[in-house]
Amino acid sequence: MELLKYIFLGIVQGITEPIPVSSSGHLLIFQKLLKGLDTIDYGILATITNLGSLLAIAILFRKNIIKLIKGFFGYLKTKEKKYKDDYKYSWYIIIATIPAGIVGLIVEKLGLFDFLEENVKFVGLTLLITSIFLFIIKDFKGIKNSKEITLKDALTIGIFQVFALLPGISRSGATIVGGMFRNLKREVAFDFSFILYIPISIATALLGIKDLFEANLTLTQYLYYGISMIMAFIFTYIGTKWFKNIVKNGKLIYFVIYCIIVGSLIIIFF
Repeated sequence: MELLKYIFLGIVQGITEPIPVSSSGHLLIFQKLLKGLDTIDYGILATITNLGSLLAIAILFRKNIIKLIKGFFGYLKTKEKKYKDDYKYSWYIIIATIPAGIVGLIVEKLGLFDFLEENVKFVGLTLLITSIFLFIIKDFKGIKNSKEITLKDALTIGIFQVFALLPGISRSGATIVGGMFRNLKREVAFDFSFILYIPISIATALLGIKDLFEANLTLTQYLYYGISMIMAFIFTYIGTKWFKNIVKNGKLIYFVIYCIIVGSLIIIFF
């Protein structure tokens, strides 16, 4: 039964990480709904399962990542025009990471959102807010391709990512909404959002490793967390590919409905 808890939560993390419904919010919801989950260290679980999600997304976007790295250093070295677009795109990813990085450190240091971390009703509210923004942009198609992204676009998406620091706000949802508000094509906004996830997730993982090593876990616990990470990896991989098709086909209305239903139920019954 203990192992099944870790498998279940790994699956929840994997499914909800790439889609605009907040993985952290759903982990909190299930923590409150299901008995016996309060024995799990959710800080460690988040670090481990996020690592699984990171690996899945890195594999899915490996061609983009390799291309950007080659373009970035190729342009630095040669200044050849063929590398310039990838060089600029790489800088825009870095720039878009900065707002959430700075605000996140301040929030963590001052504990600004600590009082919200166990507040399930707040997750219900943020799901309703998410549904509003998804509804606004659900029919947007955009006209900008990846070569037409500007500094202003990157900063806007970066600022939208700051809102995902609030418990219950989806990072992927916030950044895709930000990209589509800036008139990026659906697929372009999707790709930028998930490549942007990688540096933020790496930073989160590095910050969480210290807690992991200081936790004095047993071998069995390491095994359970490891299995949870594998589940998160598998279901993030599947979920990301599925979500990309939904964004491409303009079917965000499914998540609008989901967020309204789940958000309302949480506010009413918790």
